Amino acid sequence: MANVKVAVVVLGDIARSPRMLYHSYSLNKEGFKVKLIGCNETEIKNNFLNNVEIVNIRQPPVLSLPRLLYFIFKVIWNAALLFYTLILSGKHQILLVQNPPAIPTLFVSWIYCKIFRAKLIIDWHNYAYTILSLSINHSNPLVKFSRVYECYIGQLAHSNLCVTEAMKKDLKTKWNINAITLYDKPGPNLISNISKNDRSQFLERLSTIHEEFLMLFDERTALLVSSTSWTEDEDFSILLDALYDYEKTKSDNLPNLLCVITGKGPLKQYYQKKILQKSWNKVKIITPWLKSVDYPRLLASAHLGVCLHTSSSGLDLPMKVVDMFGSTLPVFAYNYPCLSELVHHNKNGMVFENSRDLSQQLKFWFANFPEIRKEHIIFRKNIKKFQKIDWHQNWKKNAMPLFTINTF
Repeated sequence: MANVKVAVVVLGDIARSPRMLYHSYSLNKEGFKVKLIGCNETEIKNNFLNNVEIVNIRQPPVLSLPRLLYFIFKVIWNAALLFYTLILSGKHQILLVQNPPAIPTLFVSWIYCKIFRAKLIIDWHNYAYTILSLSINHSNPLVKFSRVYECYIGQLAHSNLCVTEAMKKDLKTKWNINAITLYDKPGPNLISNISKNDRSQFLERLSTIHEEFLMLFDERTALLVSSTSWTEDEDFSILLDALYDYEKTKSDNLPNLLCVITGKGPLKQYYQKKILQKSWNKVKIITPWLKSVDYPRLLASAHLGVCLHTSSSGLDLPMKVVDMFGSTLPVFAYNYPCLSELVHHNKNGMVFENSRDLSQQLKFWFANFPEIRKEHIIFRKNIKKFQKIDWHQNWKKNAMPLFTINTF
């Protein structure tokens, strides 16, 4: 595949698109010439991408305009820069495009493919129109346009990938789009286990920035982690209410908790204020932004992961859970229709419907900590089974056939 050139397109922060990073890794590993095109906002320190060329697209400047006018400005800016960047980056035989975002990514990529007779592959992570409907009414003309637009360009693509069997069925039923399910799997940057010494050194280093990490040198303190983009599709009040109930529980067999919530996003300050409004003693909550090389170490050092992802479409799965499983970390996750394709209740994690459920599960999981319970052993054993097939093995079997030039 040495002569086949592939552009992987992410019209967003590349570092926050792990699935597209993994696509680039696998393509490069199989001998394709890969250019990863997107917004290089956050420093990427993943040595598995050493041979992948990253081409940066500048994010549009923030302007004081009415919402609709600024949206139009962003679309024009992104369309012009993406097309210009694609042209300058040379001729590619294949474009692999992340969706969402859809506007203008899909249209610009399709135009490029028509001009250069390239193959367009769309990787459906979710639907852009359902994400848009979280911030504006679902009956808004812009939401309706986005839905029709995604359907039309999706039907024009040569091939389609998606993240769940539920989404595959929905694409076929709703839009007559045939897609191949490519499940997210643990990537090459994850740490499946960490030695006691490495964990201590890591926590000591983090404590120089956030002194709360010093708590973890007490064996009666447990580490709970979560990650989020702080958007409307994750209701973090569920976790905060569960933790406050845990805080108020008078029991000698429950440890102190350090809850670390990582990520950036528009609702971060809102939830930080909610945290400060309560009085905490047994529980400490911090919201740091970690370097990409530190996040896998944090997961490997933790005792439990929590996921609040709900999915705007109900058809995608949280990558953060895959990362946690890749680090052999059991997960408690908010339940929604297709979550069972990843999290199996009482086998590799638990699912909850509300803060009361989550609170009871936290008390059950951490009872008599640091004592190891049979559930701890069973969950981690089942997660090890999940780890047996990694990202590249799964990609090579399900996605690689689409990148054969003579298939279109």
